Amino acid sequence: MDKFFENLKNKDFFCLWLAQIISQFGDRVNQMALIGLVAGLKPGSAIHLAKILSFTIIPVFIVGPIAGVYVDRWDRRTTLFICDFLRGLFILSIPLVFMMKGSMIPIYIVVFLAFCLSRFYVPAKMSIIPDLVEEKNLLIANSLINTTGMIAFVLGCAVGGFIVEKIGADGGFVTGAVTFFISGLLVFKMNGKPKLRINRDELLGLGKEVVGVIQKSVIGEIKEGVLYFLQHKEIRFIASMMFLLFAAAGAIYIVIIVFVQNAFNTVTKDLGILAVFLGIGLFVGSLLYGRWGEKSSQFKTIFFCLILGGLALLAFSIAVEHFTNRILAIALAFILGLVVGPIVIAANTIVHQVGDAKMLGKVFSSLEIVMHLAFLLTMLLSAAASEYIDAFWILVASGSVFVMIGFVGILRHRENQKIPGVA
Repeated sequence: MDKFFENLKNKDFFCLWLAQIISQFGDRVNQMALIGLVAGLKPGSAIHLAKILSFTIIPVFIVGPIAGVYVDRWDRRTTLFICDFLRGLFILSIPLVFMMKGSMIPIYIVVFLAFCLSRFYVPAKMSIIPDLVEEKNLLIANSLINTTGMIAFVLGCAVGGFIVEKIGADGGFVTGAVTFFISGLLVFKMNGKPKLRINRDELLGLGKEVVGVIQKSVIGEIKEGVLYFLQHKEIRFIASMMFLLFAAAGAIYIVIIVFVQNAFNTVTKDLGILAVFLGIGLFVGSLLYGRWGEKSSQFKTIFFCLILGGLALLAFSIAVEHFTNRILAIALAFILGLVVGPIVIAANTIVHQVGDAKMLGKVFSSLEIVMHLAFLLTMLLSAAASEYIDAFWILVASGSVFVMIGFVGILRHRENQKIPGVA
C-alpha cells in the first residue's frame, strides 16, 4: 500500500486520479440516464438501446485517428480540461433543451458530439501518465487509474440507477454534466495549467496550421502510427486480445441489460445494484493485481483472467435465468469483476513498457479504434440476434468464447519464446 500512497502524494497525479473518479462517475450516471430514456420510450427493446449507444462508439472511427495525432502535439492538460468542459455543456443541453423537443434525433447528435470529445480525452489521459510518474511506478499508476474507473463504476451505477428510477433520466443527465465541470476544474489545478489565452494572430495561425496539417502531416502521422502499431509484436498482441475481449463484451452489453430488466422486472434499480457489485469486484481485482501483479507475467494474467471471466459469466447467466436469485446474482457479478479487473491494467502496462513515449497518443487511439470496432459490431449483431434468440443463450455463447480464447492463448504462449523486455 505504501507504493499507492507514494503516487498519490504526487499532486499532479492525484489531481488526475481524482478528476477521473468524478468524470467517470458522471459517465456511468449518463449511461443510466440513456438506458432510462430508451426504456421509457421503447421498453425491453435491445435494438433501440443499441441504436443510441452506437452514437457513443461511431466517433472512435471518425475522430479517433486524428485525435491520436493531435494529442501528441497539444498540451495534454489543456486537452483534458477543454474536453471535460465541453462534454459538460453538451450533456447539460439534453435535459434543458432537447428532451423537450419530443424527438430523439437532436439527442443522437448531442451524444455523438460529446463522445467525439471523449476520443481526444482518453488517449490524452493515458498518454499523460508517464509524464507524471517515474517509470518504476507505471504499474502502480495504471492500477490507480484503473481503480478510478472501478470506484466511479460502483458509485455512478448505484447513484445513477437510483436517480433515474426516482426522478427520471433528466436528473441523471444534469448530475453527469456537473461531474464533468468538477473534473475539469481539478485538471486545471495541475501544474502547467492549460493555456487558454490565444490572441487573434495566434488563432489565425492555428487555423492555417490545422488546414495544412490535415492536408499533409496528419495523414502522414496516421500512416506513421499505423506502421508503428503493425511493426511491434507486443502491441499487435495487445490489439488482438483487446479485439477479442471487446467483441465478447459487445455481444454481452445490450443483451445483459435487457436480460436483467426482464428477469427482475425493473428498469435501472437492479442493473445499478448488480453493476455496483461488478464494480466492487473490478476494484478489488485491480487493487490486488496492482499490489502483487509484478510477480507474474502480464501475458499469463490476461489469459487466466479471460478463462475465469468466462466461467463467471456462464454461472451468472444460469443463476439469473433458472433461479432469479438476487443474492446469487450479486455474488457472481462481484466474482466476474474480480477476475477480469486485471486485464486492462496488464494490457496498458505492456503498451507503456514497450511503446515510444512520442507515439503513445497514436498507439492508444489505435487501440481505441480496434476495441470499439469489435464492441460496436458484436453489440449490433447480438441486439439484432436477440429478436430471434433468447438472451440467455447469447450470454452462454459469449462466456464460452472468453474461456476458449483464454485456453488457446495459454497454449500458444507456452509454445512461443518469451517476448524480450516484457515480464
